[in-house]
Amino acid sequence: MFPSFSLFGKTIYMYAVMAVIGLLVAGFYACRTAKKRGHDDNVMIMFLLMIGIGIVAGSSLMYALTNIGYVISLLRNGLFVIGSFKDFWEILTFLFGGMVFYGGLIGGFIAALIYAKVKKLDFAAYSDMTAPAVPLFHTFGRVGCFLGGCCYGVESDFGFTYTHSPAAAANNVNRFPIQLVEAVFNLVLFFILSEMQKRNKLQARLFPLYLILYATGRFILEFWRGDVIRGFILGLSTSQFISIILLVLATVFMVIKSGSINARLRGELQ
Repeated sequence: MFPSFSLFGKTIYMYAVMAVIGLLVAGFYACRTAKKRGHDDNVMIMFLLMIGIGIVAGSSLMYALTNIGYVISLLRNGLFVIGSFKDFWEILTFLFGGMVFYGGLIGGFIAALIYAKVKKLDFAAYSDMTAPAVPLFHTFGRVGCFLGGCCYGVESDFGFTYTHSPAAAANNVNRFPIQLVEAVFNLVLFFILSEMQKRNKLQARLFPLYLILYATGRFILEFWRGDVIRGFILGLSTSQFISIILLVLATVFMVIKSGSINARLRGELQ
């Protein structure tokens, strides 16, 4: 659609632009929520910064893991030859040159958990405040995917035709706009979670609720993805495989946490 543009002689990619906008909007939302709930918004900024570092590291690592088999096959066939440090650097750039959302989600969660423990923050409260910000950021990210021509959909009579996508396989074929569908899905999740947050519903459980809802939706939407570079495990895409794992873990946590909260409330009433 519109993968990049030039500014002062530099190539600016639309995915990066939309990701930055998403970070700013989601960060503003989380900071405003923290302030409304009596928390220091500066602490929230640092919390978000640590999450951002975890997102970059996790998403890049997951991208590398899902494509390492492809790189190994290129090395075996002599298409990648390591004859110098430059060659080695080019392979690393290729291997870590993309981002996978689930990797970023897991990396951001781990970073947030570590930072909260080190700074002795109420992780449950901060995860509640940031839970709606995750799908809000992801909404912008998926629009960026659509504009950039990555994460494209299956061939379809309904959709759009890319001509300048960096992914050659996406071009000159009418494809279902799965990126926009997921963007709308994430926006709906944002409104659901933000409304529940305002009403103080499912306190300390908003993030696992997000995982349950998103993992379910992502598993279904993956059937309309047409890019095979994301990798497959046991007949499912890596994202579908991860969705199942996160769905199970989040559901178990939700049940245990809800039981613990209900038991505490019954004890307080007695």
